Amino acid sequence: MTFHGCPPWLSLSGSTAIGMTVNTPLCFRGKKILAPMVRVGTLPMRLLALDYGADIVYCEKYLKQWTLLHLMKELFSELVRGKGNVLSFKCMGLFGGFVQRNYCGREFFVIERIMGGMGAALLSDPDKIESILTTLVKGVCKPITCKIRILPSVEDTVNLVKRIEKTGIAAIAVHGRKKEERPQHPVHCDVIKAISEAVSIPVIANGGSHDFIKEYRDIETFQEATAASSVMVARAAMWNPSIFRKEGFFPLKDVMQDYIKYAVRYDNHYTNTKYCLCQMLREQLETPQGKKLHAAQSTQEICEVFEMGDFYEETTAIFEAKKTSLETETQDEDEQMDDPDVIKMAVRFDKREYPPQITPKMYLLEWCRKEKHPQPVYETVQRPLDRLFCSVVTVAEQKYRSTLWDKSKKLAEQAAAIVCLRTLGVPEGRLCEGENHLMNKRKREEQERLNNRDSGGDLAEPSQKKANFIEETSDMNVPKMPR
Repeated sequence: MTFHGCPPWLSLSGSTAIGMTVNTPLCFRGKKILAPMVRVGTLPMRLLALDYGADIVYCEKYLKQWTLLHLMKELFSELVRGKGNVLSFKCMGLFGGFVQRNYCGREFFVIERIMGGMGAALLSDPDKIESILTTLVKGVCKPITCKIRILPSVEDTVNLVKRIEKTGIAAIAVHGRKKEERPQHPVHCDVIKAISEAVSIPVIANGGSHDFIKEYRDIETFQEATAASSVMVARAAMWNPSIFRKEGFFPLKDVMQDYIKYAVRYDNHYTNTKYCLCQMLREQLETPQGKKLHAAQSTQEICEVFEMGDFYEETTAIFEAKKTSLETETQDEDEQMDDPDVIKMAVRFDKREYPPQITPKMYLLEWCRKEKHPQPVYETVQRPLDRLFCSVVTVAEQKYRSTLWDKSKKLAEQAAAIVCLRTLGVPEGRLCEGENHLMNKRKREEQERLNNRDSGGDLAEPSQKKANFIEETSDMNVPKMPR
């Protein structure tokens, strides 16, 4: 059993923005849908299905139990890929996703959750199903839907679906097979029809590829046989995604070449590209072309199998040109930081080179206090292109920075402190420098605390001593480089 929904922080609109609110409600009636499929529903397949006329496409299912926190990081770090009005997120972990196109050509991003218990296992726990769905409906302001397989009896299945409907979900997808049945078993259209007639929410029929769906008009035949609101297509679309074309199939050769173009343009991993192409070839895998595809070990070799070597070379050349342009842009941004009055060195902070709780920033702060200078001031910027950081530290009206960009604000500030300390010829606390006064001071205070504890004295560290070892950081937000 799977659950779908769209939290407000994942709303998409148009072709350029993330986080914009879409006011048009999701519609689950009269839709032809690419089902979620492991290893198949990657970006090239989703875009191709949309090109051929699919209304909704799902990301592939992932069964790895990643945390929600990790998922959110993946979602926001993944590239938004666009083609005209076609947008898609490639997301991983507990969630897949689908995109729905409305009549204006816009699309919505929606997440699908594969709950603990993995799919059909939840069917034996209707209380848990109801609890999860109720929580999702109340907690998410976008429509929630779910997908189930049928139970051993029609009555039990209908009763379950009625119970699910009462939670407030927007639609339910039904795979018309029992959890132990495989694709070669007949799909139970009568059960899907009974569900469609028993509830008022849209029902999405799934499982018709083996018995019904051989071409586009069969999608409508399956919908009529099940009295469903929409149809979800899996294997028939995997074999030839142009099944969504009202005008009929494209030649398989053309479909595969279109798929390869997307795979190359969006850098799909060659093993996944090969897998999906093998699903399309099916009985042709033993032909000379099929054997060459099976032996291919790179995207370039796959292109050569389908006489698309020139396309691969041209596309790769475009990518390399874009890469060079981005590198030039990065250099330009570095030049914006290239103030002639700033002292620069190519250094990084490696905490393995320092004792625990000792950092260059602490040494620099200590030195400034000793020399009666104002405390160091750090100005840190983030480069939008790669989200790396660079920090400039001002000490005694002189600025210092590292020419190397770091992955975090803290690392960039430590690197700037190192540049300053090395320029001044002041120890920075590295292990190779041996014992020093700051480390000895730390040891003395640790010993004092132990003595106080043994004697029952005040365990609190004197504030004037503690201040010498607090690494001061700036509370200001990190500005981004202007584009």
